[in-house]
Amino acid sequence: MLSGVSRAFSDDIAIDLGTANTLVHVVGRGIIIDEPSVVAVQVRGGQREVLAVGLKAKAMLGRTPEPIELVRPMRDGVIADFIATEEMLRQFISRAKTMLGFRRPRILICVPAGATPVERRAVYETAASAGARRVYLIEEPVAASLGAGLPIDGPSAFMVLDIGGGTSDIAVLYRGNVIQARSLRVAGNAMDEAIMRYVRRKHHLVIGESNAERIKIEAGTALVQSNGRQIEIHIKGRDLREGRMKSAVLGPRDMADALQGAVAEIAEFVQRALEDLPPDIAEEVARRGIVLTGGGALLDRLDVALNQRTGARFVVPETPMHCVIKGTAAVLESLAEREHLLITP
Repeated sequence: MLSGVSRAFSDDIAIDLGTANTLVHVVGRGIIIDEPSVVAVQVRGGQREVLAVGLKAKAMLGRTPEPIELVRPMRDGVIADFIATEEMLRQFISRAKTMLGFRRPRILICVPAGATPVERRAVYETAASAGARRVYLIEEPVAASLGAGLPIDGPSAFMVLDIGGGTSDIAVLYRGNVIQARSLRVAGNAMDEAIMRYVRRKHHLVIGESNAERIKIEAGTALVQSNGRQIEIHIKGRDLREGRMKSAVLGPRDMADALQGAVAEIAEFVQRALEDLPPDIAEEVARRGIVLTGGGALLDRLDVALNQRTGARFVVPETPMHCVIKGTAAVLESLAEREHLLITP
């Protein structure tokens, strides 16, 4: 553990490098960055130039005289654009360092449970190139278990389902050790795409990803119930048949119908994970409740829909979107005791 003085000026940094958002936690200071994983890029003289990252990048779109491309450097939880990811990390790390932080920081960064060795190595090398002194890796659902406050060192078994933007990740922990970890590339982004397809199919309207995400956040539900969410949302888009702008109204039934495919895939993913566990551990996990974390955990009635499909109980902790970063920071603060939870790049 860090002493009080060294903690106050620590440049140890935990990073949740997500497909949709990146969160940065500095030991002793808490979460200081929570911004979209986007990079504003402009091509000048045949060279691609990074203009801004995160919120600043998003704010530039459509507000400059010259065309700017908004790049999402992460896809399905892993790096899709190495140069853009490195620059995004470099700028976030620079903002995170304290004024007294002359040394390069140690960084603990999380990756999907199903990331391949090549994908892990890409994250490791990108973080190192972005200015880290040492780089450590941890699987997202493992970090989420600690961030959710689970007593993983005790005799009980726990399962965490972390639903981010690019992947849904499962980890099962028993007596402080990871006994299962896996990923499914169906999560928040797949839900957005499902809404886009549904609107196109039913209303012949074309809407963009950002609009679909807004619809999901404001009115999305995994299940229609008489006492559930009854929000209707008005949308506008281009009519595929006539080419002009047209509006439509989506209700809870539309949302549940649009998202049922993604919800069914996630439920099947959970079911397979339970079936692959020893029967006594699977029974204990189902009885205690599977902990839902990540932005996807905020989808209305998702816990109920998954319970109906799997028979297992689901529990949503407070601030599920911060469980991964909080757990990553907790591991970094007690690295010697938690070293067995890290994975090799």
